[in-house]
Amino acid sequence: MSAENVEIKAFEEKISTQLQQAKSQLAEFDARAKSQMAQAEITTINRLKAKQQEIEKKRQALKTVGHAKVEQAKAEIDREVANLKSSLAELGTKLKKAG
Repeated sequence: MSAENVEIKAFEEKISTQLQQAKSQLAEFDARAKSQMAQAEITTINRLKAKQQEIEKKRQALKTVGHAKVEQAKAEIDREVANLKSSLAELGTKLKKAG
């Protein structure tokens, strides 16, 4: 396995772990929002679930990205994961205040 493949595999595993954590948080927030009948939060959760799935597809597509675009794709995925985590933190704070 080449050094690049090892690096991509490690990156994929890191992103996969982060996405699994996001998915767990979303499930928790979804249950909390539904119990509070908080429609705005439920809408936000559904948007974030879609974003999480979109990032997962990009992570999977990383295997087929050409060598020249690997770093660009990784940077984009990292940026999107950071935005997702930030949005999850904001939502968590909002739900704690409401509940």
